[in-house]
Amino acid sequence: MSNAPAVPTGRIAQMRQAYRNTKQTDPKLGWILLGVWILTAAIVATLSLVLIGTGWLGIVLTVLLVLTTASLATITVFGRRAERSMYQQAEGQLGAGGAALTMLRGRWDVKQAVGFTKQQDVVHRVIGRPGVILVGEGNPGRTRSLLASEAKKHQRIVGEGTPVTTLVVGRGEGEVPLPKLVKKVRKLPKAIKPAQQTDILYKVKALDAMRPAAPMPRGPMPTSMKGARKMMRG
Repeated sequence: MSNAPAVPTGRIAQMRQAYRNTKQTDPKLGWILLGVWILTAAIVATLSLVLIGTGWLGIVLTVLLVLTTASLATITVFGRRAERSMYQQAEGQLGAGGAALTMLRGRWDVKQAVGFTKQQDVVHRVIGRPGVILVGEGNPGRTRSLLASEAKKHQRIVGEGTPVTTLVVGRGEGEVPLPKLVKKVRKLPKAIKPAQQTDILYKVKALDAMRPAAPMPRGPMPTSMKGARKMMRG
């Protein structure tokens, strides 16, 4: 029988769980969200009454605008603070970098733990328009060595014309903090065409087929990062 915590399935349940998780690192969250709602409502109500008028139709439209706009603003602020809180709680946990990479949307192919050591240092792979991006997490020394080895393997497979970029997750010099990882990958310059990206995916399948299965950890935080972000997108 699994001891993993149950994952909320309904949207309301997910919102409640995300709120509780976020408040652990953001104790003033409730007051901040209340302030956002009140401030937004006051601004929208004032502008609406001035522009639309104070007749019965104007009042009805004002109420609708206030409820919609203030709620949207509050949810947006909550989503950003929840995401920041998730990164804070996940940072330093094995597998958090791989879980963060799964948040990439669009034409990105993410494969976790394409390389690993017995000490549980891991390298994840992302294939997109920038080419091949290898992301390592774990002990900095072992991870850089593992990254160098994986970069050579991938470069031989994809050819010299395809860039192979290496990144290390962490707070040290030359490393990428977990909260900035996805943004860093997205901002890498485009170097290949979509058709080339498809060819690369076929090429790396041969490399992956020769690998043993990676013993990826199943910690609660990396899983909740992905689930909560999905909930925020609706």
